[in-house]
Amino acid sequence: MAFAFQKNIDPETSFAIWKIEESAEELYAQLQLDEREQAYLDKLKHDKRYLHWLGTRVLLRKMINTTDYIDCQVDEHGKPYLVNFPHHISLSHSYDYAAVMISEKKLVGIDIELIKNKIERIANKFMSEEELDLIDPKFPIEHLYVCWCAKEAVYKLQGRSTISFKDHIRLLPFSYQESGSLQAELVAHGINWPFEIHFQKFENYMLAYVSTEEDLYAK
Repeated sequence: MAFAFQKNIDPETSFAIWKIEESAEELYAQLQLDEREQAYLDKLKHDKRYLHWLGTRVLLRKMINTTDYIDCQVDEHGKPYLVNFPHHISLSHSYDYAAVMISEKKLVGIDIELIKNKIERIANKFMSEEELDLIDPKFPIEHLYVCWCAKEAVYKLQGRSTISFKDHIRLLPFSYQESGSLQAELVAHGINWPFEIHFQKFENYMLAYVSTEEDLYAK
């Protein structure tokens, strides 16, 4: 496993992408697991899902830089959180890569996806008509992946499973480029929550990430 890309957003916030090249056994040997985690792993087949789970946890350990046990659990909405460390976390994976974002002070969300043509077939499931009208006809696949990854990053940050990509996460108009930022807002449950989302194309993958100090759900 080797760092493919790493970035510090601020002194407390960073993310990294790793290329998963080890075997499941090599990744497993780098982790400490409790009975709950071991039982979950035992249910997974030894395929990409198994490697992805192991890869994100190994990367999380390396980013926190600890030899202590990391108690990583998920809440009732499926959002991962740490019991015994102060960091907010977000995990993602796609094919050969794992991505992890952490922050001691901010909520975070990250998503990485392999770029594939099939996204055009499902675009109307996660995009409004207004958003679809703004897709660059010269780069429709890449532009749609920015939109998907941006909405996924916001979804992971806010952590509520009741949020709809299409109905609740709105992207403001932006031009496609290989790296940049866009504005979005989460409109749901009487909340209007603005975000600035950063994105970049990485090899044949699209990456988007977001962070914010403000948790409107906590108010």
